Amino acid sequence: MSEWSWTPEPGSGIAMRMFAANGLEFEVAEAGSGDRLALCLHGFPELNFSWRFQMPLLAELGYRVWAPNLRGYGMSSKPDGVEAYAVPKIVGDVAALIDASGAREVLLIGHDWGAALAWAFAIGRVRPLTGLVIMNVPHPACFARELRTWKQLRKSWYMFLFQVPALPEAILGANDGAAIRRAFHGDAIDKSNFTPEVLDVYAGAARRRALTPMINWYRAAARDSFFRAERMDLPVIEVPTLMIWGEADRALDIANTRGTDRFVRDLTLRTLPNVSHWVQQEAVGPVNALLGEWITARLLNPGNAPMR
Repeated sequence: MSEWSWTPEPGSGIAMRMFAANGLEFEVAEAGSGDRLALCLHGFPELNFSWRFQMPLLAELGYRVWAPNLRGYGMSSKPDGVEAYAVPKIVGDVAALIDASGAREVLLIGHDWGAALAWAFAIGRVRPLTGLVIMNVPHPACFARELRTWKQLRKSWYMFLFQVPALPEAILGANDGAAIRRAFHGDAIDKSNFTPEVLDVYAGAARRRALTPMINWYRAAARDSFFRAERMDLPVIEVPTLMIWGEADRALDIANTRGTDRFVRDLTLRTLPNVSHWVQQEAVGPVNALLGEWITARLLNPGNAPMR
């Protein structure tokens, strides 16, 4: 493992490559081949490493899988300044990566911040998608609604802390990333996939000088009306969408899923009890089963009726 990255296991079928896109360099974990792209977007404080269990499945289903370290993460470019992480710029990264792939079809998959980015991309119809998969992040209108409740506001305390200069970096970077380690291991219900070696990957990638670009995603979002205002006039997402939600998420209440079908025409919602926010890493078997079933039914056999 490099200071900010990870090395895929031999025999995993995953390789690391660098791609130029949107004026930046992106470190991309790649598996599979072909002109159908599954683009997997990670969250905070994760890496493309968080998709290590899903990438082989997606490759088996016939996708070329790209899991980039998003701007500010891993060995990808880390531009300076909060404005470098504004929504139009991070959305532009996704568009540029899709363009660089040359794919004829795109399945967009996101977790946490990657899911927020995927929502924004799909709502803006920036590029055509054949499918959308969202894990443990609500549609922005639903989140804005719930953020007005004391229950969700209390869970989102860290988002306000992240607006303070330097302090969150000091907290998260202290004691070799002890707080980063606790965020994964402490929140997970089933902790078996969060071994010391896995925690080392995340803590190593979030060392003190790498934390500011990661936290700047939150600082930029607080300035953007897209994530601050409850907007009921957002365009309806027309592409088939799978939403997977770990019910034991300590940061995002399951009430955030309520009303999503108002904004998504073809929505399949699946919830997993006793699973934390780190859903695709913690509940690998159930998540992969849901993902494989939905892709087969809705994307590989598109004449099928929506799953309910």
